[in-house]
Amino acid sequence: MGAVEAVFREERGLLLASLVRRFGDLDLAEEVTSEAIEAALRHWPAEGVPARPGAWLLTTARRRAVDRLRRDRAYAARLAVLRADAEREETVAPAADSAGAAELPDERLQLFFTCAHPALAAEDRTAITLRCLAGLTTPEVARAFLVPTATMAQRIVRAKRKIREARIPFRVPGPDELPERLPGVLQVVYSVFTEGYAASSGPRLQRLDLAGEAIRLARILRRLLPAEREAAGLLALLLLVHARRDARTGPEGEPVLLEEQDRGRWDRAMIEEGRDLVVRALTGGPAGPYGVQAAIAALHDEAADVESTDWVQIVALYDVLLTLTPSPVVAVNRAVAVAMRDGPGAGLALLDALSGEPRLRAYPPYAVARGDLLTRLGRAGEAAAAYRSALESAGTEPERAALRRKLGE
Repeated sequence: MGAVEAVFREERGLLLASLVRRFGDLDLAEEVTSEAIEAALRHWPAEGVPARPGAWLLTTARRRAVDRLRRDRAYAARLAVLRADAEREETVAPAADSAGAAELPDERLQLFFTCAHPALAAEDRTAITLRCLAGLTTPEVARAFLVPTATMAQRIVRAKRKIREARIPFRVPGPDELPERLPGVLQVVYSVFTEGYAASSGPRLQRLDLAGEAIRLARILRRLLPAEREAAGLLALLLLVHARRDARTGPEGEPVLLEEQDRGRWDRAMIEEGRDLVVRALTGGPAGPYGVQAAIAALHDEAADVESTDWVQIVALYDVLLTLTPSPVVAVNRAVAVAMRDGPGAGLALLDALSGEPRLRAYPPYAVARGDLLTRLGRAGEAAAAYRSALESAGTEPERAALRRKLGE
């Protein structure tokens, strides 16, 4: 992405949030935002970039919106009803007309909570967050999740319709609602990163562009919610994991296991930033799940090699995580850590105890973990069966190629 495109992508989220806040309609806001950016692309090369490009874009977009509403009285009347509903919902003073940057972050936060509203389907929340807050086009969002553009367009239209018909308010939840709603917002960003970190399908193991967008969104949330420790924990986790991105794949795109990675290729600046955020996430009260996961990632990143990793502390943190968010995936990760602490037999016993969990039947890391531990125990036939099971559900070609090599060995 060029520098100009990057600026527009950043400004677009701010601009869209301000227009949604003012007019109460996502479709109208998107249309006039695009028109304002197109106008800038025509005028700025000849006239120069204005001193306050965001204010220029906002003024232009507002004029286009007012013109649209003057031409379509029925549309304007419908928006007036929606706006009246929104104002009744608000507990804060309405934003002033100023285009100053100080207003925009709060408006963007309102859009975060709207896009992640629990009334929307999970896949629709992720799609509309990428479209509106990350600034991806509909074809880009479709490529990110490897679905046809028409399918993704339907998801986004469905989410917008739900927001409109259910009259979901464009506002930040009050203090009594925030603890219930914030995890959903964080989960959407984490889901975007997870797909970037380990693609569910396709020719590549990682989608670095998608992971980068998730980190950008997490940074925004961190700035907008500085008192929320889990916002710090989420950003810490993403940074500490993404710091290993260059070492996670080999020359042909094949996956490289943690114990085999060249730790000299890890991003030390990103690790330091993540470690500082872990301290913030774990200070001032009981830890949340993102803070605990970030602490686990920090222990991995701080170790010189796998052997010197503090597996005792990592297992203890997984014990805490299981109490916060009990899930078979967390249990699998804990079993692998126990294997590193107590030996492959101990870890395998824990994995075998999870064999009846239906959610793990199509979860390749579970079968891969069993195969690796069985290999370490010299049980080659059983290991091969585990790797074949993983191969059946592996999503990306690099994963499948790696599993075929393991079977060949």
